Amino acid sequence: MDKISTAEMLQLRELMQMETNAVAKAKGTQALIKDDELLTLVKSGIQASEARIKSLQRFASERDMVSTMEVQ
Repeated sequence: MDKISTAEMLQLRELMQMETNAVAKAKGTQALIKDDELLTLVKSGIQASEARIKSLQRFASERDMVSTMEVQ
């Protein structure tokens, strides 16, 4: 596997943090949503974000970056 640069590693970390924050916020506000269609959209967005997080974690794991990055 190709090594990634420090800048790329930092960008990956930032992207993972952004996705994680978005999921946390969406999950935290789900209970406040009254509109069924909007709730469906939010749940779909959460699932999509969680899938992206897993993909990013897999990418980091395949490159043995997990020991140098905190992945939750």
